[in-house]
Amino acid sequence: MKKSLFTLLIILVFGLTAGCQSKAKNIKNMDNQKETMLSIQTSLGDIKIKLYNETPLHRDNFIKLAQEGTYEGTLFHRVIKDFMVQAGDPNSKDAPKGKQLGSGDVGYTIPAEIVYPKYFHKRGALSAARLGDQVNPKKESSGCQFYIVTGKTYNDSTLLGMETRKNDTKVETIFNELAQKHMKEIYKMRKENNEDGLYDLQEQLVKQATEEAAKLPEFKFTPEEIAAYTTVGGTPHLDGEYTVFGEVIEGMDVVDKIQNVKTDRGDRPEEDVKILKVSIIK
Repeated sequence: MKKSLFTLLIILVFGLTAGCQSKAKNIKNMDNQKETMLSIQTSLGDIKIKLYNETPLHRDNFIKLAQEGTYEGTLFHRVIKDFMVQAGDPNSKDAPKGKQLGSGDVGYTIPAEIVYPKYFHKRGALSAARLGDQVNPKKESSGCQFYIVTGKTYNDSTLLGMETRKNDTKVETIFNELAQKHMKEIYKMRKENNEDGLYDLQEQLVKQATEEAAKLPEFKFTPEEIAAYTTVGGTPHLDGEYTVFGEVIEGMDVVDKIQNVKTDRGDRPEEDVKILKVSIIK
């Protein structure tokens, strides 16, 4: 038992996952503000989106990039059918065929504004891409890359199974979060080959995680989520992990055209799907 627990901490040193959820703060009277509408003109047609006022940092950043022309000429560089279509990498402009894309940025990230469960990953959701939890435990968003959810539909029993798994992994999720806060200590003990110290720390964190998990309410999908995921579809496993900051209100047929294009091994369309312009609709 001691050896298996010790192995878990070693694994965590090389790959940590976090399950915390962030919420936008200091947002007042957002429901009364007019939502911003934009048009994403692509080589396959136009997509009309609206941006949520409850995610003001992402809203304002997207508007700024649109006004600056940052997206003009960029590609939908990652397309996975029944999952999502991703765009916004500045390095994709005039990228030669076959070049691997997805690492480009604008030099900054945006603090997470995860307004869950109000906004979730239903079909048509506009969300911010980000680096993984291992290097980005605060779930900060890319300053420019975004994706539109296509997803698939789920039946009630599948969603129930997801609820069960989420509840069953509460202790593990909290443990991983606690371990991240002790990484310096963990690295030091690993360097010193201090197995007893690692084991004692792990026992302490497991106990703390178990106690904290017991205080949390049972996870359940909201009626709105169930209605969406069983009819139009989406990607429920992404909920609470990425910032959803808008949605498609017209042009999902264009998004479907994009998700159905032929792609290479790296999920890049073999024939470029280009963003021609992103403009604010007056």
